[in-house]
Amino acid sequence: MISATGYAGVVTHLVGEDGRWYTLADVKPGGPSRARGAGTAAVALGGGALDHGALARGGLLIAGATVSPDGRLGSGRGVRATPLPGLPWSSGPVGALFARPLAEAVAQRLSPDPWDDPEAAERAAREPVGGDMVVVGARGDQVLARALPPGGTDRPDGPLIRLVAAGSHPDLAHTANLRRLAARPGLRIRVLGRVDTTRTATLHALAVGPVPGTGPTLRLPPEWSGRADLGYDRLQGSHVPPADGSEPPPAEATGPDPLADAPLWQARRLVELAVAGGRRTVAEQLRGGGRGAGGTPGSARLRRAGFHTAAELGAALAEEAGRRGRDTFGRSTDADPDRYARAWLAAALHLAATERALVRATWEVPRPPVAAAAR
Repeated sequence: MISATGYAGVVTHLVGEDGRWYTLADVKPGGPSRARGAGTAAVALGGGALDHGALARGGLLIAGATVSPDGRLGSGRGVRATPLPGLPWSSGPVGALFARPLAEAVAQRLSPDPWDDPEAAERAAREPVGGDMVVVGARGDQVLARALPPGGTDRPDGPLIRLVAAGSHPDLAHTANLRRLAARPGLRIRVLGRVDTTRTATLHALAVGPVPGTGPTLRLPPEWSGRADLGYDRLQGSHVPPADGSEPPPAEATGPDPLADAPLWQARRLVELAVAGGRRTVAEQLRGGGRGAGGTPGSARLRRAGFHTAAELGAALAEEAGRRGRDTFGRSTDADPDRYARAWLAAALHLAATERALVRATWEVPRPPVAAAAR
């Protein structure tokens, strides 16, 4: 990983026998060279018997390590770590990850409500998910794929999924590997990634492997242990079978994008403006742009699209932004800041929950239409 704040390194994801996810990070100030070298740097846990690349394909028996609430493993003098042989993706806790429908796993990651516990919701959403997919094409640097049922022998029945790079820096292999996969429609791949909670049916792909069973799939070298780290391993032409002439499933999505095509940007713009410019900026912007139906520009559009609560909360925020109190002599006084904060919080939380619900809906398996008997 290479961050925009001047940090670089590697984060290795580990899963315990109970299915709980952990992370082991080596991130320090640096740039691309620091990120490239971190993959072969010794793991700072229990004596450093493995590097991060070997750990991603092996196992580790850990005793005495501290664990943060979000699953980060901490090192210390009393930590003991013994290397173990790695398990294939078809067995153990990772095998169980691929044995369930991808849509079901994603629904579990997106199920916590943001207003209940934002940190818990974020932790749940960042836990990796896995699924078998068939490549159907490309859109820019994204891979378009459809989910296969567990087992990988049937035709894909899931939504159109976008696989995007977990890191976009050209010194890492993410983007080049995705382009290699996208150039082979019909290829079946096993994908491990993180759900993007802000975009329609999108996964940040971390690693890929071959799909057991029939059908064209990856042919990885034995030393890769059946998986390719998309950030550090570079897929070659020999790793991808030649096209067999079979027709891949259609790449076009059916119907509009429920998130991108929704007028929720009206509500988002108001919420962000309230933070960046404060209540006075919101009030002045509304006075300068006029008031739509319901109290804010865009409220009518939100209502026509069915987002009545978003329109009402935006109107309440706008009204509170322009509110001015009067003292006993009729002079203007500062309005109650708590009421403005509550109005903004209500609008922001509702926006976050609505966007999360729309993203969750894009992962649902399309249901075939039910024929109605004519009367």
